[in-house]
Parts: sequence; structure tokens; C-alpha cells
Amino acid sequence: MEPVFDEKYAAVRVWVIAGALLGDLLLVQRPSGAADWGFAAAGLVLCAAGTRWLFGAALALPVLVVAAHASGADPVAALKVLAALTLFELSVRTPGRRPVVAAGALACAVLANRITDLPAELPSVLYKMGVVAGVPLLFGAYVRGVREAARRAHERVTLEEARAEQRLLAARAAERAAVARELHDLVAHHVSSMVLRVGVARHVLPGAGTGAGADAGTGTDGAADPRMTAVLDDLHASGSAALADLRRLVAVLRDPDSVDPDASPLLSPGALATALASVVEQSARSGLTVGAEVDERELERIDTARGLAVLRLVQEGLANAARHAGAGAHAELSVRVAGDGAVRVTVDDDGAGRPPRDPVPGPSGHGLIGMRERVQLLGGRLEAGPAGRGWHLSAELPAAPGMASDVPSHSAPGMASPASADMREALL
Repeated sequence: MEPVFDEKYAAVRVWVIAGALLGDLLLVQRPSGAADWGFAAAGLVLCAAGTRWLFGAALALPVLVVAAHASGADPVAALKVLAALTLFELSVRTPGRRPVVAAGALACAVLANRITDLPAELPSVLYKMGVVAGVPLLFGAYVRGVREAARRAHERVTLEEARAEQRLLAARAAERAAVARELHDLVAHHVSSMVLRVGVARHVLPGAGTGAGADAGTGTDGAADPRMTAVLDDLHASGSAALADLRRLVAVLRDPDSVDPDASPLLSPGALATALASVVEQSARSGLTVGAEVDERELERIDTARGLAVLRLVQEGLANAARHAGAGAHAELSVRVAGDGAVRVTVDDDGAGRPPRDPVPGPSGHGLIGMRERVQLLGGRLEAGPAGRGWHLSAELPAAPGMASDVPSHSAPGMASPASADMREALL
């Protein structure tokens, strides 16, 4: 099957060859008869027809060369050039027998024009046949071979890149599966066990009216101490929420594509204010006094990815304050959205619950590292360090790309903003 030629290339080809042919006729050979111009026009027509029927033109041009030579026309040399160019193009574009047949036809045309010189000029005739018909055939085959080699090399590179990507995806999937397995077998199992035991204790405690249970967790009349009940209820609720988050995280790690972020987002913009209030309330139950300055309306402008980062920063910052500042300490939380859409989060504690001579403790785990990585992932910056007897945490998250700074988001509560799968996976 002959290739389909590009129309633009065909037009350029015809005009270039036509210009060369006219220049040869007008400036070099300067024919005077109508037959000369007729043969030149016929050659040009066959050249134009070769843009669509290349093999037919390659067979017709040698016949035209023989006819022009037999009539004594001047543009025989120009027609030989046209025939050689057409043969070269056929050899470049068409593999198989057709270029060989066309080369044989052109060689026979050269032989027919020089038949009267045989046998005396046999070496000269054979040489001319080889130059006119053999060189375009071999050169075209060489160009076609180079193109085929380049195409195969490109295919091999593409295939190798696809295989490398598949190996990388398989390695990531295996790593996620291993992490998910450890989370399920170790963390989730123990959290589930603790939630179950707290639930059992909550139901058993009100009936323990005498004995050791009454002395430890009940009032004088045998009823459960309300403070103990509140603690157990809080532990049970926190453990159940943590278990639900762990199960969702395990599902995302095992198969990220199976979790629809829009159908069940980890955090939607409308739920950020509620989630922050829950964190503040939970920190207060741990003995930390928290003063929060949060504008709920401004939080609706924060997209899902940055909203999740803000929530994790507040959780980690208040958890560290409750852990290191001691019971009775005071913390100040501020979440602000600037006019350009940037989000600024600050958490400060006074360290009032720590003995006076104890130094300000630094972060002992991976929480600060995780916060810094999360902020850097979103293009922001984080500062954390001692401030007097307390600790200061400050983070700034720039506006999301394409976000209008002066137009608040109109997303309905519970609807998540679009976020890429890579961002969602990294934030988890």
C-alpha cells in the first residue's frame, strides 16, 4: 500500500521541481520547439501526479525519457533528473519490490537511449545505468533504513519508559500495601481493642456499685462518677474516630483509585471550621486552655488540600502544647486567611504547666518533620521553636494556583474542591 503524502509537502515538492525544470529550460538548454516544451510539461504533470500515484509516475517517466530521446527533444537530461528524483522518493517511502521494478524501468530507459553505442561503449552505458537508476534506489533505501532504525529506537525507548513506569507503580503499590498491612495488623488492631475495652468499661462501670470498682470510679451512693463517665465517653468517641480514619487510610493505601475523593473527602472546605472546633474542644479536655481566633467565613475560601494541612497543623501544634507545656497551660490558636488567599496558622503556648527549672522541650518525635514536609509540599514555610517558657509554631500556606484572592469560594458544605491524586496521596 502506497503511503498517503502530506499535501503541503507535495505542493512544495512540485513547485521546487517545476522551478528547477523551468530554470534549466530557460537558462541552460533554451529549447526553441514546441515538442521540447511539450515533453517538459508532460514531465512536470507526471511529477505532480506522483504526489498521489508515486509508483505509476516512477514507471511513466522512463517511458517519457525514451520518447523524448527518440524525438530528439532537448529536455532529456531534465527528464532523467525528474525520473531519478521520483525513484528516490519511491525508494524512501515504499519498501518491497516496487522501487526495484521502477529502478529497472529507468535503467532500461537509459539502455534504450544508448543502444546504438553498444557494444563499444558497454562499460560507459553500464556505469550510466548504475548512476541514474542504482544511486537513487540505494540512497533511498539507506534513508528509509535510517528512518526505520530511528522509529524502532523510539519505540524501544517508549516501551522501556512504560516498563519503568509500571515497575515504579508496582513498587509504590507494594510499599503502600506493606504500610497498609502494618497499619491494619498493628495500629488498627490495638486501637480497635482499646475502643472495645473502653466501651465495655463504660457499660460495666454504672453497675459496679460496691467493692473496688465503687471506690475507684463511683460516688458514695454507688453511682458512676460523672467525670469518669465523661472521660470514658471521650475516649470511646476519639478512638472510634481514629479507627474510622485508620480504616479509610488503609483503603487509600491499598488502592487509591478505589476511593473517590469527591464522594468521600477526608475534609471538605465547609467542614474545616467544625473540625478545628472539635480539635480545640478535645485539647481543652486534656487540661489545656485554648484561646482560638478563627473566622469561619474565611475558612470557606480554603481548598481541600490546604484545609487538610491546616487541620493537621492545628492538631499537631495543640497536641505538642498539651504534651510539653503541662496541665493548666494556656495556648493561643490563630487561623487567618489573607486578602491574597494565603493561610497563616500560629499556635503559641506559655508553658505554664511545666516546672520553672525545666528547659523548654523540643520536638521528640516525627511530628515537626511531618508538618514541615506537609507545608513545603504546598509551597509554604514553617517556623517552630522556643518562645520564652513556651513554644511558638507559625506556618504560612500560599494561595492555591488559579485561586481568586478577592472572590470567596461558593462550594457547598460537604463538597470537596478538586485536588490531584498525587497531592492527596502525599497529604495522607
